[in-house]
Amino acid sequence: MVDATHQTYYDNLSEEAKMLLVLRDELYMGSWDKMVEDLKNRLKGRPYIFKLVNRIEEDLERIETLRSYEGKHKINLRDHDKGEAT
Repeated sequence: MVDATHQTYYDNLSEEAKMLLVLRDELYMGSWDKMVEDLKNRLKGRPYIFKLVNRIEEDLERIETLRSYEGKHKINLRDHDKGEAT
């Protein structure tokens, strides 16, 4: 039943949130910390790894929500990706 809850949560994520999960795993070796640092550096005009779109503040909020959910439930939401977010 718990897995179904997580699958439902994943399925209801926005496309932007799902893309953040993909980017975290593929560009930052699964690290939210590295991704957040990179986005904050971009906001400060420092060197950064990649360009998202002009919505860094929103992405940082999405990351905190995703990170909190994963931490609370000790899961990786990408495990519930059925291939649509790649």
